[in-house]
Amino acid sequence: MSKHAIYDKVSSHLRRIYDQLNDNDLKLLTENILNIIGDVLPQPTINPEQKWSEKDVISITYADSIKCESEKPFKTLKKFFDNYLKDTINCIHVLPFFPYTSDDGFSVLDYSSVNEALGAWDDVEALSKNYKVMADVVINHCSARSQWFQNFQNQIHPGKDYFATALPTDNLSKVVRPRESELLKAVDTPNGKKYVWCTFSHDQVDFDFKNPAVLMEFIKIMILYSNFGVKIFRLDAVAFLWKKPGTSSINLPQTHEIIRLFRTIFESISPETLLITETNIPNRENLSYFGNGNEAHCIYNFSLPPLLINTLITGNSRILKTWMISMPPARFGTAYFNFIASHDGIGLRPAEGLLSEDEIENLVQTMVNFGGLTSARNDKNGRKKYYEINISLFDALKGTEVGTDEYQIDRFVCAHEIMIGLEGIPGLYIHSLLGTKNNLKKVDNTGQNRSINRHQWNYKKLTQKLDNHESEEHVVYQKITSRIKLRKKQCAFHPNATQFTLHLSDSLFGFWRQSICKSQNIFCISNISTQKQDLFFDDLNLIENQDYFDLIENKTICRKQGFTKLDPYQTLWISNTQN
Repeated sequence: MSKHAIYDKVSSHLRRIYDQLNDNDLKLLTENILNIIGDVLPQPTINPEQKWSEKDVISITYADSIKCESEKPFKTLKKFFDNYLKDTINCIHVLPFFPYTSDDGFSVLDYSSVNEALGAWDDVEALSKNYKVMADVVINHCSARSQWFQNFQNQIHPGKDYFATALPTDNLSKVVRPRESELLKAVDTPNGKKYVWCTFSHDQVDFDFKNPAVLMEFIKIMILYSNFGVKIFRLDAVAFLWKKPGTSSINLPQTHEIIRLFRTIFESISPETLLITETNIPNRENLSYFGNGNEAHCIYNFSLPPLLINTLITGNSRILKTWMISMPPARFGTAYFNFIASHDGIGLRPAEGLLSEDEIENLVQTMVNFGGLTSARNDKNGRKKYYEINISLFDALKGTEVGTDEYQIDRFVCAHEIMIGLEGIPGLYIHSLLGTKNNLKKVDNTGQNRSINRHQWNYKKLTQKLDNHESEEHVVYQKITSRIKLRKKQCAFHPNATQFTLHLSDSLFGFWRQSICKSQNIFCISNISTQKQDLFFDDLNLIENQDYFDLIENKTICRKQGFTKLDPYQTLWISNTQN
């Protein structure tokens, strides 16, 4: 893309974002952003099919999820991945690693520094030599104790006009939020009392992107991260970016246009860079962040966790199948980011319209019975509604709605066999790879429900468990890493390979994947119940006179008998090729 073409595209984005700017101001803003970008050299075009492949698997972790007394956590993290996951994981999402004041990193003090307790930029760069590094751009808000906000309170630059404000008399009744706290925070300044917008907490003050200076700050921040090896940006809470009283202040057109601007910039200077939007919202709204293939490269598939967990605790796949059938395939150049566990809880807003209120209540109560906690929000009518369930995924699958049983590990592995076979790029929380249980002691210490699933392992104790063949952690680690390694060998598991949902009994869940080159077909079928189930081969439309193989068991499928029996939570990957 020539510099002239970049100028035109950037200017076009800015005109849509800041429609009140006159031509001279628009020209100046465009030139300022191009100056931030620097000298743009022609970049090779990357074929959309080559942006990712079946070999891409992301692990989500805090820098200090695994700790060793003798070294900084970033070095311990790299050591652990090098020793235990080098052949399994090729991309590491390190959750916010900046100085912060609350929310385990998501209340950032300084975007340009690495938290000294964790390491330094050299450690991030070292990690990027062996893995693709994904980092958070905490773009909606920062810490109320940051220098920028201190400057806002003192009404000096930079920061004086960086934060969103409103008046208590403004119409804020339509604003959609994931929290119960008061939206506005009163702050005394030399220019009088101001009311700052706080979508999440009063320690997390929201930026005002109506000020182009804020946009330019974040372009600088993202380029800084890129220079230290970050190749995937997770745009945290980006749906809330643009505020306007009298509206919902979520998913507004300017928010989408800002993401398109980021994509234009990085396709110009670093085409291999990816943007992933973290938008924990209802499914249809979430899909809008693909734009027309010109917005996010990937979107979090937020409806998958509650629907898949609901399927496995009820033993009924009907709702999951209905949702899968309705999901449009991601066009080339875009992909779903699939996950079933993360540092946050199981979001329930993405299940709205997919699960009934009774079904959500049943899911919540089952999770509570397994030691889970819940978080709530206020809806537009002021009623409390469940926002998320806080629980480790391993404990979330320790039983069914009937109660706990002996199938916890089988059910847990089945969930991952389904997830890593689906269209999209799989993301596995570090604690899912390790079978980590609820940490209620940490909840007591922090007073935060989300701490239940943010355990910190001691490196020595963890490796002892992983090396002990009798431990649950070892069994989980071995089973899930073996499935990932198997996935990486199958071209039919390319994130954009064709996918169709299979019509099987409600006790089974299945889908068909076909490679882009059409050479490989894989039928992925899972028994999602506690009872043995019959799978009839006639239901799969297998090609006559062609051999098929179960990749997981590494054996030939015997089609003559017409059916096979699946044990509780057993998964088959039936392929026409054998690796």
